[in-house]
Amino acid sequence: MLLPGMDGTGDLFAPLTAALGPGAAVDVVRYSGTQPQGYAELEPLVRAQLPRGEPFVLLGESFSGPLAISIAAAPPPGLRGLILCCSFARSPSPGLALLRGGLLELTMKLLHLDAMRPPMRHMLLGRFATPQLAGMLQGSLRQVSGAVMARRMHEVQRVNVVDKLAQVRVPSMYLQALQDRIVPAQAARVIQRALAGLQVVRFEGPHGLLQAAPAATAQAIDHFCRTLGEPAPVHP
Repeated sequence: MLLPGMDGTGDLFAPLTAALGPGAAVDVVRYSGTQPQGYAELEPLVRAQLPRGEPFVLLGESFSGPLAISIAAAPPPGLRGLILCCSFARSPSPGLALLRGGLLELTMKLLHLDAMRPPMRHMLLGRFATPQLAGMLQGSLRQVSGAVMARRMHEVQRVNVVDKLAQVRVPSMYLQALQDRIVPAQAARVIQRALAGLQVVRFEGPHGLLQAAPAATAQAIDHFCRTLGEPAPVHP
């Protein structure tokens, strides 16, 4: 089960799902692009879409990491493992606090302007950008209103689920991008200190790691899932 980043469309998982191959059973959760929802509203919506009566692994990308942590801390039947990618358990950057009120709303609205394409591409993809990835990024952002993006950014600014990490009992892995300009390396260390046994796997790549390095991350995800072994029967 894949939980998307800030755009919420799930479209940006296309390179990863292709790299995982047709034999992989992959479901993508998608968030509304027009209805502003915070973590508290999104969690029950995500839980309602999780598999019932069968085992699964939950992956939270960037924005969705806190959601995945909260779900794993009070796990539904069938949850076998937790994967976090370029994500965080608490607000990843003090600089985000500078974006408040009207400035935050204005900034999120500007994301749809052509002039914002280069800086967004630089922040999310960096030197790993390709015309195809840049086009995918813009296509996903165009589907999400400024109000929705502002709400999600506000949630990121104040989130803190560090205390819930101690309640996570399933095997866990963190995929870290070494050239991440959004989430600093400290975010992984915070999670690692609180979550015993967390496996951290590092890759050359930007914040959009699953998009820029789909083959390498798919291999790590596949290996992680295989190490979980044969699942026991699930009783809802």
